[in-house]
Amino acid sequence: MIKSIENEFLIVEINETGAELFSLKSKKTGIEYLWQANPEYWNGHAPVLFPICGRLFQGKYVYQGKEYEMPIHGIAKHAEFYSDKISDDEIIFTLKSDEDTKKQYPFDFEFQLKYKLNGNALETTYRVKNNGDKIMPFSFGAHPAFNVPFRSNERFEDYYIEFAKGVFDKILFSKNGLYAGATKKCYLSDNKLELKHNIFDEDIFFVTENNAVRLKSKVSDNFLEIAFNDMTCLGVWQVPQTDAPFVCIEPWHGIPADEGKIDDLSTKRQTIKLQPNKTYDNTYVIKISEN
Repeated sequence: MIKSIENEFLIVEINETGAELFSLKSKKTGIEYLWQANPEYWNGHAPVLFPICGRLFQGKYVYQGKEYEMPIHGIAKHAEFYSDKISDDEIIFTLKSDEDTKKQYPFDFEFQLKYKLNGNALETTYRVKNNGDKIMPFSFGAHPAFNVPFRSNERFEDYYIEFAKGVFDKILFSKNGLYAGATKKCYLSDNKLELKHNIFDEDIFFVTENNAVRLKSKVSDNFLEIAFNDMTCLGVWQVPQTDAPFVCIEPWHGIPADEGKIDDLSTKRQTIKLQPNKTYDNTYVIKISEN
């Protein structure tokens, strides 16, 4: 079921399945900023990643000597969340562990997403609670896709992503979308990643030293800012070898598995180790600027 929140600036829709952001629309201009899942290119809007980010080698991992299977990006994106609307501009979605989740992820947890409008910004807060009696390793991330261009009189190539710092360690992936075990230094001219479809024929995934980026046009003043703290990586993606009119900007706290290796969840790279009866919070923000 689709739920909605709004304020004087924005109307937002979220699906209870996956607690996935479905629409992010400006009241002022009527512009829909979120990709609307045209299956010709990609049928996602903004999947929620938990308790892994990316792929596992052979779709498997081990924990305490037992093997488990889990799909790409984890169990949350297809799960049914319970929603609790706090006010016109705030709603919380909750997923609790049960016998089905434990077949893939053997922990007692509560996973929440709080969507809150604050002026012309949408704040998304992840909250993970460890309700069990053992340390709980997990990763999480966001996968929002934004329409590019924003306006019909613009082109995809009119857009760029602006970084505060333009020097990165780019994480190298195998042809299977798994960590290839290395990074290489990447330099952006004027701290800008110019958008062209062919740049996505190779994965663009950074170890991030930025805590915000902007999706901007060369021919208009509108832009999106995506702000994130305490994330380890940032991906920029669209379906490769297509002319897809969107771009995903993906802050992750996590990384895909190593190529050729079935991960042990206890030692998996970039996981958070949450102690029993503890809670972890992290917020990222999408801010719209219109003139």
